[in-house]
Amino acid sequence: MSHHHINTLGQLKKNGYTPKTIKDEIRQNLIQKIKARQNPFPGILGYEDTVIPDTERALLSRHNILFLGLRGQAKTRMARQMTELLDEYIPVVAGSEINDDPLQPISRYAIDLIAQHGDNTPIEWLHRSQRYGEKLATPDVSVADLIGDIDPIKAANLKLSFADERVLHYGIIPRSNRCIFVINELPDLQARIQVALFNILEEGDLQIRGFKLRLPLDVMFVFTANPEDYTNRGSIVTPLKDRIESQILTHYPKSVDTALAITEQEAAIEASQLQTVTISDMVKRLIEQVAFEARASELVDKKSGVSARLSIAAFENALSAAERRAIMNNETGTQVWISDLAGIVPAITGKIELVYEGEQEGPYQVALNLLEKSIRTTFGQYFPNPDTLKKRKNKEQQAADNPYKAITRWFDAGNQLNLFLETKDADKIQQLYQVDGLHALVKKYYNTPHEKENALLMEFVLHGLAAHSLISKKMVEGKIEFKDLMGSMFNLGTGQSQEDDVDETDFN
Repeated sequence: MSHHHINTLGQLKKNGYTPKTIKDEIRQNLIQKIKARQNPFPGILGYEDTVIPDTERALLSRHNILFLGLRGQAKTRMARQMTELLDEYIPVVAGSEINDDPLQPISRYAIDLIAQHGDNTPIEWLHRSQRYGEKLATPDVSVADLIGDIDPIKAANLKLSFADERVLHYGIIPRSNRCIFVINELPDLQARIQVALFNILEEGDLQIRGFKLRLPLDVMFVFTANPEDYTNRGSIVTPLKDRIESQILTHYPKSVDTALAITEQEAAIEASQLQTVTISDMVKRLIEQVAFEARASELVDKKSGVSARLSIAAFENALSAAERRAIMNNETGTQVWISDLAGIVPAITGKIELVYEGEQEGPYQVALNLLEKSIRTTFGQYFPNPDTLKKRKNKEQQAADNPYKAITRWFDAGNQLNLFLETKDADKIQQLYQVDGLHALVKKYYNTPHEKENALLMEFVLHGLAAHSLISKKMVEGKIEFKDLMGSMFNLGTGQSQEDDVDETDFN
C-alpha cells in the first residue's frame, strides 16, 4: 500500500489498513510467488527438490522453523532471504522500541501515546530490510540480552517503581517484534534461556526477574542447529523443541556440478585476476572434489562437517597462486596449473576439523592426502583408470592395453622431472615435452588446439600416475619431483639417501 502521505493513526485507519501477523504476511506473499513460479530463495543451489519445498510448506503452515544441518549449508542465508517475503513497508507507532502495530499496540509506551493523541498519533514506516534480527547462541547469552531487564536508572529518572512496565529495558527479541528473528546454534543456549524462549512462543508473556508481563509478541522464529551439538555440547530442551513446528534437514551438495555452481557464485574474484588467470573446468573439479574427499575421509570429523567455504576459499587461493606466479615472472597471462594447487593447502587446513588419527598425521599432511585423493578420483574421469589395467588377465594383454607404458618406461630408465612451482609457463611446457609418450598420450584422448591446455593435461597425467603409484612424486621446497617408483623405493629403503632433502614430505 502506498504510504508516503500517511503519517498519523487517523490517516492509517481511513486508508483501510488491517493488521496482519508476520506469519500471515509471509504466507500471503509466498502464495503469490508460488503462483508466479518465482523462487523465493534465489542463489540457494542444490536445494530445489529438498530444503526449499520443505521450507515453503513450513511457511505456508505459519510454522517456526529449525534448520538442522552441518556448517556451511546456507541455513542462515535462507533465513535472511525470508525478509523478501515480507510486505515492503509496515506501519509502526512512532518512537516505539518494539515496532508496535498502530492498530494493535502492545507496549505501555504505545498504548499511552495513543490514549493521549488518538488519531493524531504519529506513524512511521518500517522497510522489510530492517525487519530481521539475529543472535549467535553462546553459553554466555543471558535472559537480559534476549528478553530484557529492569533498568534502575530509568526507574530513578522517571521516579517509577520497579513494578512499572516503563522501567523495562527490552532485549533483542522484543525489539524484533514483527520481525524474523534467527537464533543460530540453538543448543548452545543454556536450558533456562530456552525455557524463557518457550514462554514467549507458548504464552506470549515475558518474565523478567519475577516481573511478569503479558506481551503477545509477533515474531517469526528461525533456529539453526548442528546435529553434532546433540552429542557434543547442549541439546534443545524438549518443550521448546516441541514448540518449533517444522524441523528441516539441510545437506551438502549431492553432485560436483552443484558444488561447482555454488563455488562460482560465491567466490570473490577480482576482475583483474580473471584477465590474468584462466582456470580450466578440470582444475575446478579437482578443487571441488577435495571437499567431497574430506567429507568421506576417516581423518576428518564427520560431525563437524566440511563447509562449502572450503572449496570457495581453495578456488580463490588457486587463482591467487597462479596470479602471484605470473606477477613474479612478469607474464601477462597464465593458467592455474596442478602444481599451483600446493597453494590451496591453507584453505583446506583451516576448514577441516580432524579426529584423533588426523591430528596424529598433522593438518598439512591430511590436506596433501585429500588433494592426492581428489587427483586420483578426478583422473579416472579424464583418462583410463590405471587400476583397471592392472587387473587384466595376462602380462602380454596388460602391456598391449597399457597406454601409460611409454611414460613409465621413460622414468624407469632413470629419467626424472623437477617441476619448479614458480617456473615460467614456457619453461614448464618445454619440460613436460621431455617426457617420452606424454604428449602422444594426451593427443590420443584429447584433441585440443591450445598448447597450454595440452600441457595442463600432460601435467595432470603425471600427477594421476603418481596418485596411482605408477611413478613417484615428492614435494621438496619449491618444486615437485617426479621419478620412477623403484629408485625412490630403494632410497626410502636405505634411510636418507644423499641427495634427499631433509624437510621433504613424501606424497605416497
